[in-house]
Amino acid sequence: MRWNKCSAGPASVRTPRQRTGGRRGTGALLWFVLIAFTLVSAANPEPAASFVHKKKYIMGTVFEIVAYDESPARASDAIDKAFQEIVRLDEVMSNYKPDSALSRLNRSAHFHAEVVPRDLYRVIEESLLYSRLSGGKFDISVAPLVNLWKAAMRGEQVPSLAEEEKLRRCVGYQNIALFPPDRIEFRSSCLQVDLGAIGKGYAVDRAVEILHSYGVERALINAGGSTIYAMSSPPGQTAWLVHLRDPSKRIDPQVMLRNDSVSTSEQTPSSRGSNSAGHIVDPETATPSRTEFAVSVIAKTATTSDALSTTLLLLGPGKGKALVETIAGAAAIWVSPSGQSEIASSGPQILLQRGM
Repeated sequence: MRWNKCSAGPASVRTPRQRTGGRRGTGALLWFVLIAFTLVSAANPEPAASFVHKKKYIMGTVFEIVAYDESPARASDAIDKAFQEIVRLDEVMSNYKPDSALSRLNRSAHFHAEVVPRDLYRVIEESLLYSRLSGGKFDISVAPLVNLWKAAMRGEQVPSLAEEEKLRRCVGYQNIALFPPDRIEFRSSCLQVDLGAIGKGYAVDRAVEILHSYGVERALINAGGSTIYAMSSPPGQTAWLVHLRDPSKRIDPQVMLRNDSVSTSEQTPSSRGSNSAGHIVDPETATPSRTEFAVSVIAKTATTSDALSTTLLLLGPGKGKALVETIAGAAAIWVSPSGQSEIASSGPQILLQRGM
């Protein structure tokens, strides 16, 4: 699919100097507050840090990076290089672009091991880990079904049961064979891969690595509102405060992020109608998920939080809680439009600010 993890526009950013609003869809899925720069006491001085904020449209969404650094020029340069890396990864992982490495793999890897870029190998390798952990609920080989339902979302005919069943036979992560360090084979004639549920998270993690390589240690990276990574904390603070998606507008779940990530998944509201499709397809049923929950997941890496948010949306809180508790440093919250919420955690704390 074309990278859109959620139906909403990007997060809005409130900084000590400005408020910047991004494009809006059906409402922000996730928004964050950049805690204001505060003066610390003379007994515990900190070097002055300048604030740099940039954004760029990549992967079908708006990426924003905020960084604090003693050198604004260094921070600005590091952010530019991070954006360049995300652009490069889009050329690797997009199946919307016919010349991307993933599109070429989808055309030519059937019963033949193809050499792929290292990044593509790594993200597919990690995807298969979440497929195994979820018993197949997370499955990047769902691409044929996603394409079928995308056509329905464009107003074309809703797929018949026969069409669904035919394409369901194309899906199966077990038919993706990896040959280290850089070869991949599809052991099915119609298998195709879609990285829309993990690719942005991987790109965010690579951007974090770029910022670190330039000496930038305090930053927040926001990938279209669906995935955020917090590097260290703002000056004078212990963490970055993030308000999580709350479709009920009743409980205002929050988390303090420091060197970890949060991602949110939610089926588009229009997809819950009886005659419409959605962008998150359940590989088990071959149809769009019908859940009304929005799920936010905290994890140590953006790749992990991105993959888990889709996984836990499809699993639901009943089975999802058990999975969260097996992953170190993870937490998740499911919130319904009526204000019903379920929380699971192996460490991070999610706070509810108002009564349920």
